[in-house]
Amino acid sequence: MFILLLQTIWLFISELAGKDLDFDVIMKFLMFATPRLIPMVLPLTILLTSIMIFGNFAENYEFAAMKSSGISLQRAMRTLSVFIFFVGIGAFLFSNTVIPSSERRFVNLRKNIVKVKPAMAITPNQFNDLGDINIRVSDKYGDNDEFLKNIIIHKKAARAGNFTVIKATDGELKGNIDSDLITLVLNDGNYYDEIQQKSPKRRKKLPFAKTHFKQYVLNLDLSALDNVDMDAQQYSKGYNMLNVSGLKTQIDSISVQVNDEVKSTSEEVDRRNGFKELNRNLKIDTIQIAEIDTLDLIKDRFNTKQKAQIYNLAFSNVEGVIRRIETTRRSLEVKKRALNKYEMSLHDKYALGIACVLLFFVGAPLGAIIRKGGLGLPIVIGVVLFLTYHFIGIFAKNGAEEGGIPPFLGSWLSTFIIFPLSIFLTYRATRDRGFISIDNFIQPIRDFFEKRSKSKNVEKQNS
Repeated sequence: MFILLLQTIWLFISELAGKDLDFDVIMKFLMFATPRLIPMVLPLTILLTSIMIFGNFAENYEFAAMKSSGISLQRAMRTLSVFIFFVGIGAFLFSNTVIPSSERRFVNLRKNIVKVKPAMAITPNQFNDLGDINIRVSDKYGDNDEFLKNIIIHKKAARAGNFTVIKATDGELKGNIDSDLITLVLNDGNYYDEIQQKSPKRRKKLPFAKTHFKQYVLNLDLSALDNVDMDAQQYSKGYNMLNVSGLKTQIDSISVQVNDEVKSTSEEVDRRNGFKELNRNLKIDTIQIAEIDTLDLIKDRFNTKQKAQIYNLAFSNVEGVIRRIETTRRSLEVKKRALNKYEMSLHDKYALGIACVLLFFVGAPLGAIIRKGGLGLPIVIGVVLFLTYHFIGIFAKNGAEEGGIPPFLGSWLSTFIIFPLSIFLTYRATRDRGFISIDNFIQPIRDFFEKRSKSKNVEKQNS
């Protein structure tokens, strides 16, 4: 947990550094980030501890003493097996209650931290929401990073959309950064403003105003950024923020949206093609096969101007249908990817408990087989096994997210793989057999070379 928590701090250090955050806010950040590490920490812990404990038993001949007293390996594992079973149930309950709640608080805390006025008011190469503008710069320099390069600003307005854009080659931040007012001086740039006309005819002309300036001054009031409630909960529907019932509800909602969108697109395409109105009063069986192509009929019955109108209308209808289908396809890809994430999150809650139980039945017999305890070989074997299990799960989830495999398989594939391994290891350990009997592979090769050497000796004696 400590190692993974350090990794979390390293990943999010850019969000914590330079924000003038209080110590209690940083502690909340780490506390809310801790439960999300349990799905990795708990299975790894069970695997390592089971290998180390049973490896110590075997190395110190504790199992030999148990067997001489009539205690089998199954009986020695019985109490721990019951304990691990309840640990698996606890892991499911934890992933269904604590993890969604902490994830929701973690995400909302990150969003709230972004709103806090930073010591460096602008971060390069990303849009920053400051007061009534969105600003992006390519670089900052200077003693206090007050000089900016390649500035793009979108000014907010009552109407929705980016209608006012300001571009400048460089600029400078002036004033006390700790105050609520920052002055931004822009140099050598252009001011673009789209003019909204009430008349539809004038609106089609897309009128705009453009002004070039040598220097432009913006005063930004950042007082609202100081009044940020770190406990505000605005985001609550992420796939990691819901329990089982919430995930099922969200899955049903997205599935209905996907089906409705497919149905509406199909109906609109049929309507634009005139499919429903085509031969409504005729029976299919009574329609004779046309001997002449319909395009030939157009050539015979219409003049050149009418033909051009017909072809243009057909082309516009086809292009409209293609655009509609492409738009629906992109929308469905986003929704299906979200649906896959929700389904995998649902299955992950069950898979975590099962994985804890199975990894115990991998680690305990493996420790008894290798007969090594402590922090040496068991750590190496345990980490290799867990990384294999973890990477299989990552690749499976990536494939399931893109729709390559079902979401169910994406969550359970790694568990399905370790299930036969746990049975195999438990079977070998209970019968006092090694992981792999090397003699079974070496003995046939040895017999083969012995037969060849004997046959050569016989040939030499006969000659």
